[in-house]
Amino acid sequence: MAHVLIMPRQGNTVESCIIGEWMVKEGDSVEEDTPVCSVETDKAAFEVPAGAAGRVLKILYSSGDDVPVLEPILVIGQAGENWEDALPKQGSTLPRDKEPVPVAAMGPQNKEIPSQISGPSILGAVSPRAKRLAQSEAVNPAEIGMGSGPGGRIIEQDINAFLAKRPPLSQAAKEELRNRIAQGLPAIIEGTGSGIGGRIIVEDLDRFSSAVTSSMDEDPSIDEDPSIDGDPSIDEYVDTPIKGIRKVIADKMMKSHTDTAAFTLNSSAQAAKLQELRSRFKATKPELGLSKITINDLILFAVSRVLPLHPYMNAHKLEGSVRTYRNVHLGIAVSTERGLMVPVIRNAHLLSLVQISQRAKELAELCRSASISPDDLQGSTFTISNLGNTGIESFTPVINIPEVAILGVCSISPKLTETSPLNYQTLPHLGLSLTIDHTVVDGAPAAEFLKTLCGAIRDIDLWLIK
Repeated sequence: MAHVLIMPRQGNTVESCIIGEWMVKEGDSVEEDTPVCSVETDKAAFEVPAGAAGRVLKILYSSGDDVPVLEPILVIGQAGENWEDALPKQGSTLPRDKEPVPVAAMGPQNKEIPSQISGPSILGAVSPRAKRLAQSEAVNPAEIGMGSGPGGRIIEQDINAFLAKRPPLSQAAKEELRNRIAQGLPAIIEGTGSGIGGRIIVEDLDRFSSAVTSSMDEDPSIDEDPSIDGDPSIDEYVDTPIKGIRKVIADKMMKSHTDTAAFTLNSSAQAAKLQELRSRFKATKPELGLSKITINDLILFAVSRVLPLHPYMNAHKLEGSVRTYRNVHLGIAVSTERGLMVPVIRNAHLLSLVQISQRAKELAELCRSASISPDDLQGSTFTISNLGNTGIESFTPVINIPEVAILGVCSISPKLTETSPLNYQTLPHLGLSLTIDHTVVDGAPAAEFLKTLCGAIRDIDLWLIK
């Protein structure tokens, strides 16, 4: 019987993966361990083995497609075998005896990731994560119809896609909409609302329902735009679809904005000793392991020592609670060709400056070479994003949810500073932008953290010997 290869699950929280490229074509012969395609999430890239020996009968998706986990992607069998007979009928489930284990063959750091098997999929069902999100955001899953999960299952990305098209709602309107959905009443939203910035308010819900009801008997008409071919006044442009990894990252950034009350504080730290130490380290002998230490490494070290003094910053926001961590797992934002990635320096508060420097460089290289392990991209408790080398003086970093804060590191600029009463001196200062989730962290405690950090950077030589 033909073997159906399904999209493997890359961790408990991943509901879909993007096919990077196919390494085989229909008609090719493969062995059980032959890599047939690469798949990507917003965190990493993997190669998927065939899982069975035979001939590739049918490739079910194209490169760039975002495919739900556990969905059939390829059929392997014998020449002349009907591949359609191997696929499950609508509403049924796939046999799980040979579900593929993804082999992360893109780098020596990667390990095999055991597949996570879910229960049977029911046509029209809603995943638990999607159901929680729908209830929280007052979305009726019935409005979505067929989901993108196996068997038409509605998953979290379907709810997020629906929310991206829906105008924002006031809290009162969201509560009213939630009640109407619970009671089975019409919950229709058409167009923008009459609130500030087009926000939907309670009065708009009645207006939308009335407008839709009165127009049901009217014949729809389509207005065609006049031809503009050859009109020199029309600008030429190129539309680039937001898809693949870029769309996954975009959805994550949008979720951060909608799920947090982002509030940014800007400050600066004297950087004279920071620059002095960097110059001294650079001039040392290679065997000391200090010559490659950068200013960013020194900042990572300072943050790792300051966070335990302000544990409320080293935390995750969960459903109805805040989880504060004792250990510091630093996320570092890394720009790659695939997009932004955030590898994690685990237990950074226990590492020396040299160890932090080495680990940061290893992780950044693994990200850029697409060989990072999924384990190295999960579990950060606080994230740092450094744009200082681009000359940025301040910015608003986006919180890496479920974390409650993120630090933006800016450029070093001269600043007039009072060194003693009525005496001023121009000194180099490092810009810092701290974004917090104001639903969890208040401004005053966040400012205290920033004040301590500025002091640690100013006196970095003293913190190194603590």
